Amino acid sequence: MHYPVQHINMHLLVQLEIHMDFPNGQNAAGPQARRGDSRAAIIDAAERLFLQRGFGSVSMDGLAEAAGVARRTLYNQFASKEEIFRAMLLRVSGQLERAFPPGLETEGDGEHVLRLIAQMILKLHENPVYLGFLRMVVADARQFPWIAEEFAAVMEPQTERLTRYLAHLTDIGVLDCRNPLLAAHQFMGLLNEFSLWPWMTGRETIPVSGKDVVEETVRMFLQRYRRPRWKKPGRAAEPSA
Repeated sequence: MHYPVQHINMHLLVQLEIHMDFPNGQNAAGPQARRGDSRAAIIDAAERLFLQRGFGSVSMDGLAEAAGVARRTLYNQFASKEEIFRAMLLRVSGQLERAFPPGLETEGDGEHVLRLIAQMILKLHENPVYLGFLRMVVADARQFPWIAEEFAAVMEPQTERLTRYLAHLTDIGVLDCRNPLLAAHQFMGLLNEFSLWPWMTGRETIPVSGKDVVEETVRMFLQRYRRPRWKKPGRAAEPSA
Protein backbone atom coordinates (compact mmCIF):
# COMPACT_ATOMS: atom_id res chain seq x y z
CA MET A 1 0.00 0.00 0.00
CA HIS A 2 1.23 3.50 -0.82
CA TYR A 3 1.24 6.04 1.98
CA PRO A 4 1.72 9.54 0.46
CA VAL A 5 3.77 12.00 2.44
CA GLN A 6 1.44 14.74 3.70
CA HIS A 7 2.17 18.28 2.60
CA ILE A 8 2.10 21.03 5.19
CA ASN A 9 -0.14 24.05 4.68
CA MET A 10 1.31 26.88 6.75
CA HIS A 11 -0.24 29.97 5.16
CA LEU A 12 -2.16 31.06 8.28
CA LEU A 13 0.80 30.44 10.61
CA VAL A 14 3.17 32.41 8.39
CA GLN A 15 0.75 35.33 8.29
CA LEU A 16 0.56 35.21 12.10
CA GLU A 17 4.35 35.30 12.38
CA ILE A 18 4.59 38.31 10.07
CA HIS A 19 1.96 40.13 12.11
CA MET A 20 3.57 39.40 15.48
CA ASP A 21 7.30 39.65 14.80
CA PHE A 22 7.95 42.42 12.28
CA PRO A 23 7.24 46.18 12.57
CA ASN A 24 5.33 48.09 9.94
CA GLY A 25 7.34 49.32 6.98
CA GLN A 26 10.08 46.73 7.28
CA ASN A 27 11.34 45.28 4.01
CA ALA A 28 9.66 41.88 3.44
CA ALA A 29 12.81 40.22 2.10
CA GLY A 30 14.47 40.32 5.54
CA PRO A 31 11.65 38.60 7.46
CA GLN A 32 11.27 35.98 4.74
CA ALA A 33 14.97 35.19 4.90
CA ARG A 34 14.85 34.92 8.69
CA ARG A 35 11.79 32.65 8.54
CA GLY A 36 13.65 30.43 6.12
CA ASP A 37 16.70 30.42 8.39
CA SER A 38 14.68 29.55 11.48
CA ARG A 39 12.82 26.80 9.66
CA ALA A 40 16.08 25.25 8.45
CA ALA A 41 17.57 25.58 11.94
CA ILE A 42 14.60 23.71 13.42
CA ILE A 43 14.89 20.89 10.90
CA ASP A 44 18.65 20.70 11.49
CA ALA A 45 18.06 20.46 15.23
CA ALA A 46 15.40 17.81 14.71
CA GLU A 47 17.82 15.75 12.65
CA ARG A 48 20.37 15.85 15.45
CA LEU A 49 17.99 15.16 18.30
CA PHE A 50 15.75 12.60 16.59
CA LEU A 51 18.80 10.64 15.43
CA GLN A 52 20.50 10.84 18.83
CA ARG A 53 17.52 10.19 21.12
CA GLY A 54 14.70 8.85 18.97
CA PHE A 55 11.50 10.57 17.90
CA GLY A 56 9.55 9.80 21.08
CA SER A 57 12.20 11.18 23.46
CA VAL A 58 12.35 14.68 21.97
CA SER A 59 10.01 17.48 23.05
CA MET A 60 9.02 20.60 21.16
CA ASP A 61 10.65 22.71 23.89
CA GLY A 62 13.86 20.73 23.46
CA LEU A 63 13.73 21.32 19.72
CA ALA A 64 13.28 25.07 20.18
CA GLU A 65 16.24 25.21 22.54
CA ALA A 66 18.47 23.13 20.25
CA ALA A 67 17.50 25.26 17.24
CA GLY A 68 18.14 28.50 19.10
CA VAL A 69 14.65 29.85 18.39
CA ALA A 70 11.80 31.02 20.59
CA ARG A 71 9.04 28.56 21.37
CA ARG A 72 6.60 30.87 19.58
CA THR A 73 8.78 30.82 16.45
CA LEU A 74 8.88 27.03 16.53
CA TYR A 75 5.10 26.77 16.66
CA ASN A 76 4.73 29.41 13.96
CA GLN A 77 6.75 27.14 11.69
CA PHE A 78 5.54 23.69 12.81
CA ALA A 79 2.42 22.72 14.72
CA SER A 80 3.85 19.40 15.93
CA LYS A 81 6.82 17.03 15.90
CA GLU A 82 5.03 15.06 13.19
CA GLU A 83 5.19 18.06 10.86
CA ILE A 84 8.91 18.47 11.57
CA PHE A 85 9.49 14.79 10.84
CA ARG A 86 7.70 15.16 7.51
CA ALA A 87 9.90 18.13 6.67
CA MET A 88 12.88 15.87 7.36
CA LEU A 89 11.34 13.29 5.02
CA LEU A 90 11.24 15.90 2.27
CA ARG A 91 14.98 16.37 2.74
CA VAL A 92 15.54 12.62 2.47
CA SER A 93 13.40 12.56 -0.65
CA GLY A 94 15.59 15.29 -2.15
CA GLN A 95 18.72 13.29 -1.28
CA LEU A 96 17.29 10.29 -3.10
CA GLU A 97 16.42 12.36 -6.16
CA ARG A 98 19.95 13.75 -6.27
CA ALA A 99 21.43 10.29 -5.75
CA PHE A 100 19.42 8.87 -8.66
CA PRO A 101 19.10 11.73 -11.15
CA PRO A 102 16.57 11.75 -13.99
CA GLY A 103 17.77 10.14 -17.22
CA LEU A 104 20.01 7.66 -15.45
CA GLU A 105 18.38 4.81 -17.37
CA THR A 106 19.60 6.25 -20.69
CA GLU A 107 23.29 6.44 -19.71
CA GLY A 108 24.28 3.28 -21.59
CA ASP A 109 23.45 -0.40 -22.00
CA GLY A 110 21.75 -2.40 -19.29
CA GLU A 111 24.92 -3.65 -17.64
CA HIS A 112 26.44 -0.18 -17.47
CA VAL A 113 23.27 1.35 -15.99
CA LEU A 114 22.98 -1.41 -13.37
CA ARG A 115 26.58 -0.73 -12.43
CA LEU A 116 25.83 3.00 -12.06
CA ILE A 117 22.79 2.25 -9.91
CA ALA A 118 24.82 -0.06 -7.69
CA GLN A 119 27.53 2.59 -7.27
CA MET A 120 24.92 5.20 -6.34
CA ILE A 121 23.30 2.91 -3.78
CA LEU A 122 26.65 2.29 -2.09
CA LYS A 123 27.40 6.02 -2.10
CA LEU A 124 24.03 6.72 -0.48
CA HIS A 125 24.91 4.19 2.22
CA GLU A 126 27.96 6.33 3.08
CA ASN A 127 25.75 9.30 4.02
CA PRO A 128 25.69 9.40 7.85
CA VAL A 129 22.44 11.40 8.02
CA TYR A 130 20.66 8.95 5.74
CA LEU A 131 21.96 5.98 7.75
CA GLY A 132 21.01 7.62 11.02
CA PHE A 133 17.54 8.29 9.67
CA LEU A 134 17.15 4.62 8.76
CA ARG A 135 18.22 3.54 12.22
CA MET A 136 15.76 5.95 13.83
CA VAL A 137 12.91 4.64 11.67
CA VAL A 138 13.70 1.05 12.64
CA ALA A 139 13.97 1.94 16.33
CA ASP A 140 10.78 4.04 16.52
CA ALA A 141 8.52 2.19 14.07
CA ARG A 142 7.05 -0.10 16.73
CA GLN A 143 5.85 2.79 18.87
CA PHE A 144 5.05 5.07 15.92
CA PRO A 145 4.01 2.86 12.95
CA TRP A 146 3.22 5.89 10.80
CA ILE A 147 6.94 6.76 10.75
CA ALA A 148 7.77 3.54 8.90
CA GLU A 149 4.76 3.96 6.62
CA GLU A 150 5.70 7.47 5.54
CA PHE A 151 9.37 6.61 5.17
CA ALA A 152 8.39 3.67 2.95
CA ALA A 153 6.35 6.07 0.84
CA VAL A 154 9.50 8.15 0.23
CA MET A 155 11.58 5.10 -0.66
CA GLU A 156 8.94 3.42 -2.79
CA PRO A 157 9.32 5.58 -5.94
CA GLN A 158 12.99 4.60 -6.32
CA THR A 159 12.15 0.91 -5.99
CA GLU A 160 9.35 1.35 -8.53
CA ARG A 161 11.77 3.10 -10.86
CA LEU A 162 14.25 0.21 -10.75
CA THR A 163 11.37 -2.24 -11.22
CA ARG A 164 10.18 -0.39 -14.32
CA TYR A 165 13.70 -0.35 -15.72
CA LEU A 166 14.12 -4.11 -15.26
CA ALA A 167 10.70 -4.62 -16.86
CA HIS A 168 11.82 -2.47 -19.79
CA LEU A 169 15.01 -4.52 -20.22
CA THR A 170 12.85 -7.63 -20.20
CA ASP A 171 10.48 -6.19 -22.81
CA ILE A 172 13.33 -5.44 -25.22
CA GLY A 173 14.88 -8.87 -24.75
CA VAL A 174 17.95 -7.98 -22.68
CA LEU A 175 16.76 -9.58 -19.44
CA ASP A 176 14.35 -12.34 -18.55
CA CYS A 177 12.72 -11.11 -15.34
CA ARG A 178 9.38 -12.82 -14.88
CA ASN A 179 8.91 -10.80 -11.70
CA PRO A 180 10.72 -7.44 -12.05
CA LEU A 181 9.72 -6.32 -8.53
CA LEU A 182 11.32 -9.42 -7.02
CA ALA A 183 14.41 -8.91 -9.17
CA ALA A 184 14.67 -5.25 -8.06
CA HIS A 185 14.61 -6.27 -4.39
CA GLN A 186 17.16 -9.01 -5.03
CA PHE A 187 19.50 -6.50 -6.68
CA MET A 188 19.21 -4.03 -3.82
CA GLY A 189 19.46 -6.82 -1.25
CA LEU A 190 22.83 -7.94 -2.58
CA LEU A 191 24.17 -4.42 -2.00
CA ASN A 192 22.44 -3.87 1.34
CA GLU A 193 23.99 -7.02 2.78
CA PHE A 194 27.49 -5.61 2.33
CA SER A 195 27.06 -1.90 2.99
CA LEU A 196 23.86 -1.29 4.94
CA TRP A 197 22.95 -4.12 7.28
CA PRO A 198 26.38 -4.45 8.92
CA TRP A 199 26.12 -0.79 9.95
CA MET A 200 22.49 -1.13 11.04
CA THR A 201 23.18 -4.18 13.21
CA GLY A 202 26.62 -3.24 14.52
CA ARG A 203 28.42 -6.00 12.63
CA GLU A 204 31.83 -5.56 11.10
CA THR A 205 31.78 -5.16 7.37
CA ILE A 206 33.38 -7.78 5.17
CA PRO A 207 36.79 -6.51 3.99
CA VAL A 208 35.79 -6.16 0.35
CA SER A 209 36.14 -3.00 -1.71
CA GLY A 210 33.08 -1.16 -2.93
CA LYS A 211 34.22 -1.69 -6.50
CA ASP A 212 34.30 -5.46 -6.00
CA VAL A 213 30.88 -5.40 -4.35
CA VAL A 214 29.44 -3.54 -7.34
CA GLU A 215 31.09 -5.74 -9.95
CA GLU A 216 30.14 -9.02 -8.29
CA THR A 217 26.58 -7.83 -7.65
CA VAL A 218 26.06 -6.91 -11.29
CA ARG A 219 27.76 -10.09 -12.46
CA MET A 220 25.65 -12.35 -10.22
CA PHE A 221 22.45 -10.51 -11.15
CA LEU A 222 23.11 -10.79 -14.89
CA GLN A 223 24.17 -14.41 -14.54
CA ARG A 224 20.65 -15.10 -13.32
CA TYR A 225 18.58 -12.74 -15.41
CA ARG A 226 20.39 -11.91 -18.66
CA ARG A 227 18.61 -13.48 -21.62
CA PRO A 228 20.94 -15.68 -23.69
CA ARG A 229 21.59 -14.70 -27.30
CA TRP A 230 22.11 -17.67 -29.57
CA LYS A 231 24.46 -17.47 -32.53
CA LYS A 232 23.20 -20.65 -34.19
CA PRO A 233 20.75 -23.37 -33.21
CA GLY A 234 22.47 -26.06 -31.20
CA ARG A 235 25.43 -23.86 -30.21
CA ALA A 236 26.20 -22.62 -26.71
CA ALA A 237 24.62 -19.32 -25.71
CA GLU A 238 26.55 -16.07 -25.87
CA PRO A 239 25.86 -13.35 -23.32
CA SER A 240 24.35 -10.25 -24.86
CA ALA A 241 26.23 -6.98 -24.81
